[in-house]
Amino acid sequence: MTDKKQVFDLIKMAARFSKLVSVWRKVGSFLVNSVIISQTTTWDTKMDTDTTMKLEFAVQMTCDSCAEAVRSALEGKPGVQSVSVDMGKGEVLVESTLTSHQVQSLIESSGRRAVLKGIGGPEQDLGAAVAMIGGSGCVQGVVRFLQLSQDRCLIDGTIDGLEPGAHGLHVHTLGDLTQDCQSCGEHYNPHGRQHGAPRDPERHVGDLGNIVAGPDGRASFRLEDPQLKVWEVIGRSLVVDEGEDDLGRGGHSLSKLTGNSGQRLACGIIARSAGLFQNAKQICACDGVTLWEERDRPLAGTGRSKTTTNTPAAHL
Repeated sequence: MTDKKQVFDLIKMAARFSKLVSVWRKVGSFLVNSVIISQTTTWDTKMDTDTTMKLEFAVQMTCDSCAEAVRSALEGKPGVQSVSVDMGKGEVLVESTLTSHQVQSLIESSGRRAVLKGIGGPEQDLGAAVAMIGGSGCVQGVVRFLQLSQDRCLIDGTIDGLEPGAHGLHVHTLGDLTQDCQSCGEHYNPHGRQHGAPRDPERHVGDLGNIVAGPDGRASFRLEDPQLKVWEVIGRSLVVDEGEDDLGRGGHSLSKLTGNSGQRLACGIIARSAGLFQNAKQICACDGVTLWEERDRPLAGTGRSKTTTNTPAAHL
């Protein structure tokens, strides 16, 4: 009788242990999945500022229900402060702490296409600029600069085609692309300082730190810099490097010069950009591409031609 009871007790203990293992497996799976979900939603987006920015979009809307669908796609979403929809003009004005690409994605989740036409600060800003990034490979993107005040420049960008991981981002002295990115000169450094991190007092003005590309090769970022001024960098170039910038702390012979971030991968000239309600463009005079054709074509190159109809969309 005693032996049977002991066996029964052992069976109950084993059952309890099995249930405990099952519970811990579920908890472990939940925690792992939570980390993965968190990483996939934030991995490729670097948000260094919660300052709001106003974004003016042209949106294809033909009826009141279209306008309501766009409004519903935006209102109440985290990071969206206010929304104004003008169906007659086909315009949507959004004040947000999100990147311009994230806001565009929200608008287009309604089934309507959108094109960013202008950017502005929550109050009177001091000017805007844009750099169309491209290289010899598949890297391409758009980076925008908005001068909020004398000592605050907001930088908003999305770059595709990168290797996953960190990539140095710098303003260079020259807007010369005659030899691709190799003719852009050195980091913009008017004060003759050593290379450093964006928040270091000792740094090049052009030192913008790192952007991080996710597993899909996309880096979407929103930075605020205390030294960069739009009117000083228009006509210069923005360069993305192949590797991570060590921010002057790596101990390499290039750490205090370039951050040892490797070869120049892609670049673009920084040009003046339209502010809010300053862009009435419906067609590009340089190549005859309309506003909506431009939305569905690469930023530059042979695929931008009107004669090419099978070019995949850049979606930037």
